[in-house]
Amino acid sequence: MNNPDISKTNGQGRAAALKGFYSQMLLIRRFEEKAGQLYGMGLIGGFCHLYIGQEAVVVGMHAATGPSDQVITAYRDHGHMLACGMDPKGVMAELTGRRTGYSKGKGGSMHMFSAEKRFYGGHGIVGAQIPLGTGLAFANRYRDNDAVTLTYFGDGAANQGQVYESFNMAELWKLPVVYIIENNQYAMGTSVERSSAQVDFSRRGASFNIPGEQVDGMDVEAVYAAGAKAIAACRAGKGPVILEMKTYRYRGHSMSDPAKYRTREEVQGVREKRDPIDHLGQKLTAAGIAGEDDLKAIDKDIRAVVNRAAEFATESPEPEAAELFTDVLA
Repeated sequence: MNNPDISKTNGQGRAAALKGFYSQMLLIRRFEEKAGQLYGMGLIGGFCHLYIGQEAVVVGMHAATGPSDQVITAYRDHGHMLACGMDPKGVMAELTGRRTGYSKGKGGSMHMFSAEKRFYGGHGIVGAQIPLGTGLAFANRYRDNDAVTLTYFGDGAANQGQVYESFNMAELWKLPVVYIIENNQYAMGTSVERSSAQVDFSRRGASFNIPGEQVDGMDVEAVYAAGAKAIAACRAGKGPVILEMKTYRYRGHSMSDPAKYRTREEVQGVREKRDPIDHLGQKLTAAGIAGEDDLKAIDKDIRAVVNRAAEFATESPEPEAAELFTDVLA
């Protein structure tokens, strides 16, 4: 659900928007924690990439979108689905491979879609979603329908050749696409300093004349402000924009990654000093918008939502064997 434009609301409207941000980020955090538990119990198979730590990026960006805008992303996608308003029950059911999931239990963690919510997927191939997102933006420009496409990818995918082909076409045709680079500091297991000659990802479109901006991806208000500005520019026909979100993932690249390439002290330091949910919670209490009891009540309600989603998923039936032959293109 989109939040109101907090730059144009009064004190009460702003307070409601900030509480909405807090609830949405906390829903993603608790959902991902539960997904990690279910994976450990063997109820989720295959790959599973958790979004814990990066919640402010997708919540802030989605709050700036309009009703016709679209989203496409990579395989760390559960947070994007929830921010788009997809039902936690359906998302969790898909993670556990059940027929009540968004892709009938056949897509799993990395391949869920919802045309209703204009979510065009997680994609398991590194960088594959970037030309696809550019194509969605081309269709929007061709149809002159005022929609903007948010195309998310990580710092690792930013080094793919197809990224620059997409940048060139997007600027050449002034396509309404915001490229959101979620720079969580590590491409699978290699730090950006070791893998990228240019570590300021906001400058990656400079040779194509695409404007870029670095954003504190751990501050949901900063993300929202940058997102609203970029989306407005796209909607005005000014072409693509690149937003580099400086963020951080607390867990390994996937559930099978022990993350030995960084120290526990590094991760703990970010958790203590820059956690997006704790940071906003402190801001809410300091401003008198919500007390500690209010925040605890929000957390209690969200935990109940997530627990119901887990129960729904584990109690749902698996797909029939005949589903192997449905939804097959060729």
